[in-house]
Amino acid sequence: MKTQNNHLIEQLQGFCGSTTCYKTPLVKAHYTEGIKYLADHAQCHWLITDTAIVCKSLKHKSSFILVLFKRYSKTVQKRTHKEAKITYANGNGTILYEQEYEYTDFPLDELRLFYTDDMLMLTNEY
Repeated sequence: MKTQNNHLIEQLQGFCGSTTCYKTPLVKAHYTEGIKYLADHAQCHWLITDTAIVCKSLKHKSSFILVLFKRYSKTVQKRTHKEAKITYANGNGTILYEQEYEYTDFPLDELRLFYTDDMLMLTNEY
């Protein structure tokens, strides 16, 4: 599993912008080829949908949103009965919203994404 995660991280680092974009059917938010690769290979379409919904609801607070997925340590998981958290911030240290998850099948322990101009992207695609 760790080798697969390292391979996924390496592949994601290869994306650096594109002319192709995709659209989430539910909220019609756009996302890049790197995000599509992530969703397909990590089987995390739920993450893209959740993130798009929250970002669209926050765009009146900030035109740029930093999305940080973080898996809690085993100690914190045991104490809080939560496995992970996604923090949405404006990129200048102001937290706009936080959402905790009791369970997640997302394979990575941490991931940063950007949302701006109605487009969700990997940080290296900005």
